[in-house]
Amino acid sequence: MSRLFIIAAPSGGGKTSLTRALVKTLDNLVISVSHTTRPMRPGEKDGVNYHFVTPEKFQELIQQNIFLEHAKVLGFGYDYGTSREWVLSQLKQNKDVILEIDWQGAQQIRKLFNDTIGIFILPPSMEILRKRLEERGQDSPEVIEKRMQAAEQECSHKDEFDHVIVNNDFNDAVAELKNIILKYR
Repeated sequence: MSRLFIIAAPSGGGKTSLTRALVKTLDNLVISVSHTTRPMRPGEKDGVNYHFVTPEKFQELIQQNIFLEHAKVLGFGYDYGTSREWVLSQLKQNKDVILEIDWQGAQQIRKLFNDTIGIFILPPSMEILRKRLEERGQDSPEVIEKRMQAAEQECSHKDEFDHVIVNNDFNDAVAELKNIILKYR
């Protein structure tokens, strides 16, 4: 039986890096590519990292009931959504699906799929999170400050998840994530 896994973390928490490493080690595990209104960052590709759409197109997709879940990320005002058709098609093919979404999306998904497994990735500390965001070199100091404020809000929802992983050591966090997935298989 295929499973739906939610992996959430504050920006800079490591969820994307962890999930990319994880899918290289397990068969029949795929990561959903979300739609977003956020601008593309250097090195990102449409359809690979996200499906980049205009705010107007995003609203059209909402009206067409395309999304399983969608949310406006606090602090930034960008919309994110998960394709209903794609997720359901993967589950029908007996693939486990990872949704990299925030706590708002997680709440919506749990109403639709009550057997969803939620995993929250925590940074070792807020100081380390700030350092990671600064070292990424993608954001201005003002944006980093917004991300830090949003991180406090996001981390306050960690208890809504079935598992919490502290991403202190990358390899240990990948191993812990893999063990959780295997536990439910």
